[in-house]
Amino acid sequence: MGIVSSTRIQVRYRETDQMAVAWHGNYIEWFEIGRLDWWREQGLSYKEIENRGILLPVLKVTCDYHLAAHFDEVLLVQVRLVEYNGFRMIFSYTITRPDGDALIASGQTEHVATDRAMHPVRLNRKLPDVHAVLQLAKD
Repeated sequence: MGIVSSTRIQVRYRETDQMAVAWHGNYIEWFEIGRLDWWREQGLSYKEIENRGILLPVLKVTCDYHLAAHFDEVLLVQVRLVEYNGFRMIFSYTITRPDGDALIASGQTEHVATDRAMHPVRLNRKLPDVHAVLQLAKD
């Protein structure tokens, strides 16, 4: 199993509807927050990677909703890299309550490494240090 990053999120009032249930689009944002923390825990950041000329656009997002999240509830976003082939990567996400007893949501995001002109690039050639981190972190 690859390196798992865990981020705590507290559902804010503005993220809920009149029934105090979190709006479905917030889960994708919570995935992103967790993914940015995953990169930081690997000693890198999106900003650093972008400053070095590489972008990591999202190609695909999936999210399965298992239970509702509610206002003021604390959630745990867990992220791991499940696939990496040199330029394409897939991250897996689970959102649970901190005790781990209830799966709130699960999903994946697929990304590709590109240059600023949005042409795919192989990280082993362009950023070998980032490539090495991803090779070690994947399942």
